[in-house]
Amino acid sequence: MTSTAATVTGPTDHVVVVGAGLSGLAAALHLRGTGREVTLLERSDTVGGRVGSVAAPGYRIDTGASVLTMPDLIDEALAAVGATRESTTPPLRLHPLHPAYHTRFADGTSIDVHSDPERMVAEVERTCGTEEAARYRRLRGWLASMFDAAYDRFVGGNFDSPVDLVAEPTSLRKTLTLLKLGGFAKLGGKVDAFVHDDRLRRIFTFQALYAGVAPAKALGVYSVIAHMDTSLGVTFPEGGMRVIAESMADAFTTAGGTLRTEATVRSIEQGGGRARAVVLEGGERIACDALVLTPDLPVVDALLGTAGVRTPRRRIRASPSAVVVHGRVPVSVTEAWSSRSHHVIDFGAKWAETFRELTARRGRGSVMSDPSLLITRTSLTDPGLRVTTDGVEQEPISVLAPCPNLDTAPIDWDAVTEPYVREILLEMERRGYHGIAEHLVIDHVDTPTTWAAQGMIAGTPFSASHVFRQTGPFRRRNLVPGIENVVLAGCGTTPGVGVPTVLISGRLAAQRIDAAAGRARA
Repeated sequence: MTSTAATVTGPTDHVVVVGAGLSGLAAALHLRGTGREVTLLERSDTVGGRVGSVAAPGYRIDTGASVLTMPDLIDEALAAVGATRESTTPPLRLHPLHPAYHTRFADGTSIDVHSDPERMVAEVERTCGTEEAARYRRLRGWLASMFDAAYDRFVGGNFDSPVDLVAEPTSLRKTLTLLKLGGFAKLGGKVDAFVHDDRLRRIFTFQALYAGVAPAKALGVYSVIAHMDTSLGVTFPEGGMRVIAESMADAFTTAGGTLRTEATVRSIEQGGGRARAVVLEGGERIACDALVLTPDLPVVDALLGTAGVRTPRRRIRASPSAVVVHGRVPVSVTEAWSSRSHHVIDFGAKWAETFRELTARRGRGSVMSDPSLLITRTSLTDPGLRVTTDGVEQEPISVLAPCPNLDTAPIDWDAVTEPYVREILLEMERRGYHGIAEHLVIDHVDTPTTWAAQGMIAGTPFSASHVFRQTGPFRRRNLVPGIENVVLAGCGTTPGVGVPTVLISGRLAAQRIDAAAGRARA
């Protein structure tokens, strides 16, 4: 898809991209594919950003996103420079997950979530009955129709203004289709109208948390995330999620791009309404004809401020955050657990109350009184990720507990992290993960405080929430008023949060510089 939206004017021969997360890597690959000189600067010593990693005893921990959908977007970025998954070092080898998720509920029941329609229909019939299976079929059809109507224009295209939704016949037709399907109605209500079993309602609406909104308040258009998660397939890269970024970075440098890690940008030099250079910590100056900024909004706004650019004054509403515990458990312990799935969503009983606690107004939030957890066990898919310590074979495990951001609940996480993690592990013991409280060796914990230290708004890795005023054409634009050759990418700008969407944001940023970016090489 090529863009017809506004593009940067003037020379763009040398582009500097700040941030080697997935959006920065995608932008850099698409721009390098147009023949431009591209310099990619990353403040960390590794690439990946929110799909990064840290060292642990005998292994590396993936500290970011754990769910990969729509890998064709990675293929698209690699193809911009003539690369493929197999041509990079390391190669990107993806393993489909069956099931995509295993879900557990407070009543002791469980449901596997299959991407294959017939397997999922059979699972719904087994667990919820024949009539509910028929209702699920209709829900799946609605999710697919919503995705088809929303993807190209609402998710995959640049906006110059909200008028773009109706500015020409194709956009108008898609917008009217979205309205007819309920894209601007409430997601929870739409799903509830299709399926009656409360467990299925949770399975097809929990994704609203990624968008930072309770299902009862999220727009129906965000059913596209549920469709990605439950219908389009979930995969896992051999070697870990970090391999996505490593492979993309290799394709970029192999194609002649310049990648520099441990290169923190301190300021932007501006002249004549254009960014002329970036200045690194230490004083080094790197000239540019165009500039792509991919960090989260607080860092972006601070950098723009050094160039004398006023940033929007409207208060940003941030998404809920998360506490993520990474560690190792002996295989002899985990083999006794009833669930043996790569991704397990363990729902608490108090579903509606959970969202009230996480998304309360400023200063009124709290940690979940009855937690719902995402448990990720990567070595069940890739046994090579197991770790042996002192002769004991261990499997890496990550436990994600959603929590309020620092605006919603200004908790002193330095003081409460240890007891809160202990509480989570004891709750897991009660739910059947026997031995985890005693045997989990904790190697790394992220909290809102650690996310905030990385420059993430309100201490959340999920950036600005997708409330209506921060959705689609109302989200922070990727063109920057007041400086004509600076473009934004990443989860704080259009189209939003998630691995597929930030990959799209990189392409959209590249298309602001060259409308032909995103076309694969012949």
